Amino acid sequence: MSDRVFFSLAALAAIVLVALAAVWPQGLGVRSPGPFGHPVVETAEAQRAAITRETAAKIAADPRQAAAVLGLRTRK
Repeated sequence: MSDRVFFSLAALAAIVLVALAAVWPQGLGVRSPGPFGHPVVETAEAQRAAITRETAAKIAADPRQAAAVLGLRTRK
């Protein structure tokens, strides 16, 4: 095999591996940020906290809903 063919294939393989590393899952199941992966963990935790705050506000506004969420019986 000539050097020209070998080094061309080696360069192509290196480019493919770098591209694969940019989109492959990284670390302990954490996806790459940006257009390739899922939102980062801090963003997901912030969204979860916002949902919890919204739920708490709804429960505070309607006591019957609070009882339903807590599994308590209400009088009819």
